[in-house]
Amino acid sequence: MPTWLVGRVASRGRGLVADAIAAEGLKLMHHAVLAATAEYGPVTQADLGRRLAVDPKDMVGMLNHLEQAGLVLRAPDPADRRKNAVTVTPRGMAVLARCGALAEAANAELLAPLTQDEQCQLMALLTRVHEAPQ
Repeated sequence: MPTWLVGRVASRGRGLVADAIAAEGLKLMHHAVLAATAEYGPVTQADLGRRLAVDPKDMVGMLNHLEQAGLVLRAPDPADRRKNAVTVTPRGMAVLARCGALAEAANAELLAPLTQDEQCQLMALLTRVHEAPQ
């Protein structure tokens, strides 16, 4: 079944990326929160949680971890001081860049059994399936 096979390959790929970014002290969801903060920040904790479909109490725990590591800052949101706005620190941006390189290497390892042309073809086919109307 294609669904089973795609799921197994995705699981292996997630494992490779998770192992790679662990060198930076991050789990996959920490990385997702850091990347989303870099993309959308400054962003409120609530908006970040909604964008990533993360429960608010789980988001607080992840942001605590990232803030303690010096990767993000939380401060009162200038638009609504009852909320916290989250921004990425310069250190967080550096970690994000290193994680990107580590993830690239993990993905290269995942696709190593394929030729360059086959890798391009696989990506094109997966993109077509992903973007198909539901």
